[in-house]
Amino acid sequence: MKISPKIYSSLLALLLAPFYHAEESNGLAPEVTDFNAKDASHTLEKQIPYLRESYITANPQDRKDGISIGKFENKKQQNAILKLAREFADDKHDVYDSFLIAHKNQLIFESYYKRGRVDFPHYQMSITKSYTALALGRAIQLGYINMEALQKPFHTFLKDLDPSKFVAGADKITLHEAMHMRSGIRIDKDKVKQVMKNVGQLKGQGQVQAYLENSQPITPGKQVYKYQGSDPSITMQVLEAVVPGSAKDFIKNELLDKLGIETFGWQEDISGLPKAAAGSSMKSRDMLKWGMLVMNKGKWQGEQLIPAEFIKLATSKINTNKAGTSYGYFWWRHNMDVNGKKVDCKSGRGAGGQFILMFEELDLLVVVTSHNKGMGKTLRLPPERILPLFMK
Repeated sequence: MKISPKIYSSLLALLLAPFYHAEESNGLAPEVTDFNAKDASHTLEKQIPYLRESYITANPQDRKDGISIGKFENKKQQNAILKLAREFADDKHDVYDSFLIAHKNQLIFESYYKRGRVDFPHYQMSITKSYTALALGRAIQLGYINMEALQKPFHTFLKDLDPSKFVAGADKITLHEAMHMRSGIRIDKDKVKQVMKNVGQLKGQGQVQAYLENSQPITPGKQVYKYQGSDPSITMQVLEAVVPGSAKDFIKNELLDKLGIETFGWQEDISGLPKAAAGSSMKSRDMLKWGMLVMNKGKWQGEQLIPAEFIKLATSKINTNKAGTSYGYFWWRHNMDVNGKKVDCKSGRGAGGQFILMFEELDLLVVVTSHNKGMGKTLRLPPERILPLFMK
């Protein structure tokens, strides 16, 4: 029996009602216990009722999830962060769902607001690209592809393609170029509409074939940075081609399982592969794990999951815009000005407000989820309210 969206929404609200306020009496973080994580999506996430009370703690619970628990170094740090968190709760900033801080590889602060839940994954937009890059890095660590192959034309990994139908220059696009948004692929909107009339042709490697057949000719002059969905999709296609089994299983078995990420979502692209440009869902604590993996140069709990060389390249300043913001392999890099001092920030970012902010010189990691329009104002907060507290 089909249920109308309106009735479904009402039933969901009733189902979640007992779980949508923070239990201040027992100190436990708010949970959603009856909402299936495999159904996580941006649409269903909107149905989660707002918390009646925000959950804010400087004494995070040890949930036996692979994250070590620590404490603030002093009361000044703690009180300042608690003040900021209460401002979030009082809607004095963006519309936040969670705000976590790890220092020296330990979680020292945890808070949830609005739709935030400790046990439910938050939908991830473009930060999914960052996870996709690390999945390829895992394939390199295991020897299914090597660092030198990044400079090879990516189509050589995709045996189902027909290069005779490529536009001029498409056969020269390297995986390295695709992974920092310089493939040069440009498709007119009219051609996109035409291709989408037959979505069946986009299954498997047909998706990439369509990119390379319908793009404008690829020339060095046109291979400039452009933020677009084709390039991360290409990366996922190469991952699918080089690993045993499927990219979906590889990501779960060789990366998520290794990190102890059990509750997650990852939507399917039109190709049938996992989406690469957006579409994953991660718990806030698990976003911390992704950040810790990068900050620890690809190592997790003593095991080298991703080559340190790849992490360095992925988070490097391969392309820098006029504003001084740089881009590597689907990871961002820029300096934050703290009272005249530049503090380096590596980050994963998603529209609406998913952030993994890494400040390696301070051994500091900040995770934020929210549901704003655009990116919100989150990037303004660390240099003003957070970083000064951890600088000597």
